[in-house]
Amino acid sequence: MKFDFFQIARRGVSLGALILAGGFAQAEPKHGIAMYGEPQLPPDFVSLPYANPNAPKGGHIATGEVGSFDSLNPHILKGSVPWALRFLTYESLMGRNWDEPFSLYGLLAESIETGPNREWVEFTLREEAAFSDGSPVTVEDVMWSYETLGTAGHPRYHGVWNKIDKMEQTGPRSVRFDFNVEDRELALIVGMRPILKKAQWEDADFAASGLDVIPLSTAPYVIDSFEPGRVVVLKRNPDYWGKDLPFRRGTQNLDEIRMEFFGDDTAMFEAFKAGILNSNREFNAEKWATQYDFPAIQSGDMVKSLIPHERPSGIRGFVMNSRRAPFDDIRVRDALLHAFNFEFINETMTGGKQPRITSYFSNSVLGMAAGPAMGRVKELLQPFESELPSGALEGYALPVSDGSERNRKNLRKALALLEEAGWTVQDGVMKNANGQALTFELLLRQGDSGNEKMAELYVEALKRLGVTVTINKIDSAQYKERTNGYDFDMTAYWRGLSLSPGNEQKLYWGSEGVDKPGTRNWMGMNSPAAEAMIDEILNAKSRDDFIAATRALDRVLTSGRYVIPVYQFTVSRLAHSKGLKHPEKLPIYGDWFTWQPDVWWSEN
Repeated sequence: MKFDFFQIARRGVSLGALILAGGFAQAEPKHGIAMYGEPQLPPDFVSLPYANPNAPKGGHIATGEVGSFDSLNPHILKGSVPWALRFLTYESLMGRNWDEPFSLYGLLAESIETGPNREWVEFTLREEAAFSDGSPVTVEDVMWSYETLGTAGHPRYHGVWNKIDKMEQTGPRSVRFDFNVEDRELALIVGMRPILKKAQWEDADFAASGLDVIPLSTAPYVIDSFEPGRVVVLKRNPDYWGKDLPFRRGTQNLDEIRMEFFGDDTAMFEAFKAGILNSNREFNAEKWATQYDFPAIQSGDMVKSLIPHERPSGIRGFVMNSRRAPFDDIRVRDALLHAFNFEFINETMTGGKQPRITSYFSNSVLGMAAGPAMGRVKELLQPFESELPSGALEGYALPVSDGSERNRKNLRKALALLEEAGWTVQDGVMKNANGQALTFELLLRQGDSGNEKMAELYVEALKRLGVTVTINKIDSAQYKERTNGYDFDMTAYWRGLSLSPGNEQKLYWGSEGVDKPGTRNWMGMNSPAAEAMIDEILNAKSRDDFIAATRALDRVLTSGRYVIPVYQFTVSRLAHSKGLKHPEKLPIYGDWFTWQPDVWWSEN
């Protein structure tokens, strides 16, 4: 799919303007900020472009998740939390427009100002900004939130906190952050931290909070009730402080959001068919085509919606933990990639309807090109030539089978790679020179039936190589504990990637995550080349340099052979009550994070 990254013509931004904005200078406080150039929306914008400012208020949405939860604090490492709480029940100084690659607009803050090279950023709070208990948001709350999250919060917050040289109050409602590194994205990232109420936590252990504390926030939705491990109910706050902001106009229209939890996706689907849920997101194209013909669909009470998008594929599949032998050997990882018969598995599970992920940023302008690295991409990678995995410079593509179950050609290649790595078949068992058998555990979360079926097909193929794999299914709490500590050989893996990759890439692939628990670097990747490409992304001064650096990073990631990729989703498949509506105008990110329910409304 062709995608004009900055949509220059539609947004009325000339190439000359982008070039002139190369210094990212801001001479005065502004209503918004963009990673490149100026934000799309003017200071007097009416609403977000994909919201309906005239949407009615009322109604509810009920969605399902597989798993359980034992905490309501999404900002700490401990515990399992409903993922949507992080986005639905908290606000930050700035808010994201999902119809731009990376632009922010004032939310709790009425304005933003940066230094000439974005070496500092200053925010001025809105005077009316308030927590759900009616108390005002203060600079003290902001500063406490940043320090607490950066030191006692989830590791995803630590990286940015370590790049802040100084944080100080500069006025009754103003706070400034000075940075200790050159990183042009920090001015935006700092504006996206959740703001909590300091007074609520003065006598509590923030890092250990579970179901005993419902954190206070400023968001339009508050937690109304919950049953541990089963359901969380959010209610729209009728006294929400920001309901008249242009940024909020036409959003948060539903009175109630229910998040129901189930033991597996079969039970969740049955609950949807029975009307317990009124919206369901389907990831299997074959199931979408063949099993969504139940009475509610036939009568028109439930409808099916396809939501396209223009964001990268991200990576989804089975990740190999390179901290452990034998996955520390790229030849073994390559062999296991060849043994994974995607074409046969895809035909078996989806009727061949789902395209495969071809790289971490595939389906976007940021994805690596086929064949050898060229131009600026080659220039960026060449200093690391001696340490790059094979294919990073010369060109790399995933193995493709003939679609038959036997997968002979790729299995022969897998055997050759394993032999090169010191593994041979002895009495029908793959062993090394010490007689140690090649066995490993494939860890899955209970109820993950889609990945379980793929894993079973994969295990059968590996048996033909003399490799023994044990599939171990554990509950959500155990799964989170083990993956946070990287206590696995291979497991299911998914990382969504945006059109504006930045600091989060170090959390995903940075060397700090090799030993530090709780990062997204599940594969244990330790690549100076990858970190250098991330630095190039963060400090790119032009669109071309940014794209080249991301394409170079994509080559390092993909040719590193850490993940066995499976399906990509170029559209979202949402089945929902006919009374649940969304605007015709879709954001470029499509069905992303809280687009549903942010701009949906009910006509029931």
